[in-house]
Amino acid sequence: MDRAATANRIAELIEPFNKKGIAIAEDTTFAGDLEWDSLTVMDFVAAIEDEFDIIITMNQQAEIETYGQLIDAVTKLQG
Repeated sequence: MDRAATANRIAELIEPFNKKGIAIAEDTTFAGDLEWDSLTVMDFVAAIEDEFDIIITMNQQAEIETYGQLIDAVTKLQG
């Protein structure tokens, strides 16, 4: 799956978690802009892992702060 297709699918997965209806952009932050707590992040990461059949380690999660970084990480993990 290319980066654009990955981005579209992640955007769809974000929707149920985007309680404030924030417009999602490459630089949208999960903690700051979307105001997600750690439980929401864990649920979202589980949804991403299930959808793309990947594992995102705790170290990788700590480095991912924005939507764009998540797209890049998922694209890389898919090979």
